[in-house]
Amino acid sequence: MSQKKRILSGMRPTGPLHLGNLLGALANWVKMQDDYECFFFIADWHALTSDYDNTEPIINNRKEIMIDWLSAGLTPEKSTLFVQSQVKEHAEFFLLLTMITPVPWLERNPTYKEQIGELTNKDLSTFGFLGYPVLQAADIIIYKPYGVPVGVDQAPHVEITREIARRFNHFYGNVFPEPATILTETPKILGIDRRKMSKSYNNAIFLSDSPKEISAKVSRMITDPQRMRRSDPGNPDVCNVFDFHKLYTDPQMVKEIDEQCRTAGIGCVECKQKMAQGLITALEPIREKRAYYESQPDLVDDIMTEGSNRARRAAQETMEEVRAAIKI
Repeated sequence: MSQKKRILSGMRPTGPLHLGNLLGALANWVKMQDDYECFFFIADWHALTSDYDNTEPIINNRKEIMIDWLSAGLTPEKSTLFVQSQVKEHAEFFLLLTMITPVPWLERNPTYKEQIGELTNKDLSTFGFLGYPVLQAADIIIYKPYGVPVGVDQAPHVEITREIARRFNHFYGNVFPEPATILTETPKILGIDRRKMSKSYNNAIFLSDSPKEISAKVSRMITDPQRMRRSDPGNPDVCNVFDFHKLYTDPQMVKEIDEQCRTAGIGCVECKQKMAQGLITALEPIREKRAYYESQPDLVDDIMTEGSNRARRAAQETMEEVRAAIKI
């Protein structure tokens, strides 16, 4: 039997996970566990790049994210689930990579420009925020993965990692494979205000939300912006609620809603109610598992510790090669 290829990815513990995280990454990770050797980490040092002035929630957020992961179907029997800050080798490798990474590579990073423009309430003019792609590169290539599963909007993150790996190899010898970008399908959904779903925008539906909270958020969702009255025909093609229907509602009902919306046979309030019920039902298995892990906090801590120890052993092997290559 051939050895499985290794993949790696991570998430920042900036708060509870939402549907965008589930559909954009987590659901794909769960599927990939059977086909790859998976390393998934909680990037708590990365949380400091934008939330350096409010670090108190990070420890609790780490546990909440791990609970979300386990509830969605990740399992320590199939994947190495670990915490970035518990593997100190990441920090050593990050320091070494900063010595060879040109500043213009970081300044052209599209996410850097986007976040600077969006998060105007925070001072992001820090070295840590500018240099986070270098830390991200260290996080990835220290495990020598075959690839990194990402959505198309995150592909530039992997590309700069490939460039940094290539530059390291140029100076010090062929130590690192360049990780492939494994593009994963991401269904089209937006936040309740039609912007990208994000904790920062306060527009997210969280995996930990109760049925009551889900119903309340769905009731506030923006539908077809051109449909002003109940008697006006709508256009499902531009309606965010309908995008959710296509994911969480019975296909026959989706077809009926499409036809009824276009002929004003159904109003937005009723349409939202139907979608909310489908979403609540779909998330019920996750809620049930979440309740179990919330009642077993020591088990969750043990999973994080054991996964971090496993990851550290792999990172230590790489760092021995790195030190030998740099001759330091």
